[in-house]
Amino acid sequence: MRVFYRKIVGLENVCCLLKCGGMTNFDRVYLDALGRIYREGETVESQRTGYSTRALPGLTYELSPATGFPLLTVRKLFPKFFCAETVWFIAGHKHAGFLQQFTKGWDSFLEEDGTVETAYGYRWRHHFGRDQLLDLVEHLREEPSSRQGVVMMWDATSDGLRAPKKKNVPCPFCFTANIIGGKLNVHLVVRSNDMVLGNPNDVADFALLQAMIAQELGVNIGKLTVSISHAHIYENQFTAVEDILSREVVQHPEVECRLPERAFQRALEADPQLVEELVEMFQSQYTPGAPMIKMQIAL
Repeated sequence: MRVFYRKIVGLENVCCLLKCGGMTNFDRVYLDALGRIYREGETVESQRTGYSTRALPGLTYELSPATGFPLLTVRKLFPKFFCAETVWFIAGHKHAGFLQQFTKGWDSFLEEDGTVETAYGYRWRHHFGRDQLLDLVEHLREEPSSRQGVVMMWDATSDGLRAPKKKNVPCPFCFTANIIGGKLNVHLVVRSNDMVLGNPNDVADFALLQAMIAQELGVNIGKLTVSISHAHIYENQFTAVEDILSREVVQHPEVECRLPERAFQRALEADPQLVEELVEMFQSQYTPGAPMIKMQIAL
């Protein structure tokens, strides 16, 4: 049995019919968001990239990773990319050497010495003069009712505004974590999100991070909330978006995140075998039935 997410393309809008009978929850949420941006978004010209975007402000959605890991099936993703990226983040590395064993996805943002100046994990672990990530885990272990579990990637002294341009500035700029009802909830705040190429991997990254922290704390996984200040589709992605919105969506069971033991501790140690185990776990369940989409990132 197949379900369809159909489009009717006019000159200025797209009307979508959604039958949710067999798609995963994240597929449903993602297609709804993508369709809204394509249909309702305003055109914004970008001086930085030279591409225009169709964009919506303040897009927020909620996911429940415990009942289905948000691994998009309506577009083929590569678990090796987000698994290696998440472990690299947790390890706190700035140099891309570990990551390049598995993916070249960050190579466009490398400095001449092979580092990413604004690497998220480095900023979590080292950049602000404290280890925010370990402090978060120990803080929630000691005070599980806390509402002060905030981790920053954005450096107000050197990022954005009128600061000199960089190869990369953090798109997800902070996340918060709290425990309510014995469940770890994560709220990811993103200043700018490429909804075709960036968003599905960002969501998988932080769902995996959430699962590892929850395992380390011995609590269940709660909500993953994603809030995007500027959710957009680039003009050179419109044909691909029309393709995604018109595809047959093959029924796919929800993906379960079954972490190996000590996953967080092993990630802190940058264990390459952990990446392989995570990839195998996801790939054993993941059959998207949709071809890969090749597009350039608008740098």
